[in-house]
Amino acid sequence: MNIYNKSIENSILNKFLSEIRDISIQKDAMRFRRNIERIGEILGYELSKNLEFTKITTTTPLGEKEINVPTNDIVLCSILRAGLPLHQGVLNYFDNAENAFISAYRKHQSNDGEFDIVVEYFASPSIEGKTLILIDPMLATGKSLVAVLKGILKYGTPKKIHILSVIGSSEGVAYVEKNFPENTDLWIAVIDQKLNNKGYIIPGLGDAGDLAYGKKK
Repeated sequence: MNIYNKSIENSILNKFLSEIRDISIQKDAMRFRRNIERIGEILGYELSKNLEFTKITTTTPLGEKEINVPTNDIVLCSILRAGLPLHQGVLNYFDNAENAFISAYRKHQSNDGEFDIVVEYFASPSIEGKTLILIDPMLATGKSLVAVLKGILKYGTPKKIHILSVIGSSEGVAYVEKNFPENTDLWIAVIDQKLNNKGYIIPGLGDAGDLAYGKKK
């Protein structure tokens, strides 16, 4: 798997990362969603450099100009509900992409920190032979992404898989690298070093879904 960790470069991305982590700023749900959306735009732009391109001719009022444009058939698939702001950011740049949505949540059997991933809902166009962009803001243990992939592959095999995440743990990244196809690309804003005993990223930012849309029961 190719891993593109964008935090190793200095860019405006760092400002948005700082704000979504900040315990005071992140309380503004609208700003939190917008910052996640901005990060999606940046990661989508970076990903676009690795797409397939073809040359077309554009006619202007004063003549013609050749330019290279991407040709991939793209399906954006986000994991509900936390993936929605990130999905919107990517969609802002890939506005002709098809869209898919899948649910995945942790089902805790006890208080020991162990949990199963339950995948229940999947709405998608055909992904056969297409470029699949999996969107999940928090790559903690990596189990959700692997469970989602197994569910998706029942409906077709994409030509190429890209994963877009905001914050991941080194453990989660390693787990995904082990369980995804070798030609997968991971585009991630930053990688934190550890998980706590409940499988949450440290220092992370908290629960992205709750911060974006309010606490769930």
